[in-house]
Amino acid sequence: MQTNFSLAQLADADYRESESILRACVHCGFCTATCPTYTLLGDELDSPRGRIYQIKDMLETGGAPAPQVVKHVDRCLSCLSCMTTCPSGVHYMHLVDHARAHIEKTHVRPPADRAARELLARVLPNPRLFRLALMGAGIGRPFAKLLPERLRAMLTLAPRDVSAPSRSDLPGSHPAAGPRRKRVALLIGCAQRVLAPQINEATIRLLTRHGVEVVVSRQAECCGALTHHLGKEDLAKASARRTIDAWTRELEGDGLDAVIVNASGCGTTVKDYGFLFREDRDYADKAKRIAGLARDVTEILAEIGLMEPVVATGQAVAYHSACSMQHGQKIKNPPRDLLRAAGFQVREVPEGHLCCGSAGTYNLLQSEIATQLRDRKVRNIESTRADAIAAGNLGCITQIASGTGLPILHTVELLDWATGGPMPDALKGEEVFVERNKKGTVSELAQ
Repeated sequence: MQTNFSLAQLADADYRESESILRACVHCGFCTATCPTYTLLGDELDSPRGRIYQIKDMLETGGAPAPQVVKHVDRCLSCLSCMTTCPSGVHYMHLVDHARAHIEKTHVRPPADRAARELLARVLPNPRLFRLALMGAGIGRPFAKLLPERLRAMLTLAPRDVSAPSRSDLPGSHPAAGPRRKRVALLIGCAQRVLAPQINEATIRLLTRHGVEVVVSRQAECCGALTHHLGKEDLAKASARRTIDAWTRELEGDGLDAVIVNASGCGTTVKDYGFLFREDRDYADKAKRIAGLARDVTEILAEIGLMEPVVATGQAVAYHSACSMQHGQKIKNPPRDLLRAAGFQVREVPEGHLCCGSAGTYNLLQSEIATQLRDRKVRNIESTRADAIAAGNLGCITQIASGTGLPILHTVELLDWATGGPMPDALKGEEVFVERNKKGTVSELAQ
């Protein structure tokens, strides 16, 4: 694709990167076949190829973009399925990130839209504010039909019960059981520790059981992914810097073998820290080092090898591969292989490349499209006749759970249970799991 950027624009690193990405695009259209919004809407402007044209014109022209362009860029899920499909290696993620940052700086949104985005950017990454907001959701729930669409979407996804803070999220070290094989830092996250503290708890139990010392570092809480995808670069980088500094102190202290992330959306961002801070003199080297250490929890477990299961499993599990896992991080086999090693029957989900509609804050800001994608995903999952659903990203878990009665858990919860941890709460009312569990451990059944 030909470009027409000015020399002044190309003096900026983001514009140079975007020009390189744009020039790699050959307009082939392979990306349209796997784009969720194009699949649903059939509008070329809501396909990666269409958005690339619009972003090119917006960046070349400079200044505030037309509202129509903002609409189509906002509708992008950043699922990155187009990157998996593209034969030319177009790095769409960095291009759309630049577009969102440009829109955030130059476009004046309507007051309600601006307020909603500011609310999400300030509340979701702050566990204390987020917990208070969820507690307050109960007050607004009876009046949901009277509220604007976005507030209704927030209330729909808000849990009715909010867990108390988990002790596992407190700064400190969780020693390995037996000889230490590795020492890792765990990103405890922001929204996840409020919505699903059991995920971090299961992660810590599972890793320590496998000989891994797990460190929870003070101030290493938010990776900046959520605000980054809203185009709020200053907020995103401020969160990322605090987390990078915290992990750098661990590196310079007792050392780290890896930085573990159990939310794939966060993992995609942490692994991209080197690019995000490439022009930051103070953080470029530190960010690159941290990015090089980042691993999804299933990657390190695959490297170590899962211990023999102690619980008789065998149930059918539909594995939902989050977009940030399969397209963002290119992780495909480890979660499936680990579930099989734990004794589960892993069932593939039809149209597994299509997004469930979660996509960070997408299901709150674009609820109509997100709901259609969720319903399509749920139909495909339920067609597998699985007993439960496994996923590696909290956003997907929350989104899919709002549309199905099947239990949905993080992959580590199932692996933890199979190797000696407690039965997850989500499974305790499920007969196929309870009855199997009553039959005893693998060793007991062998006798």
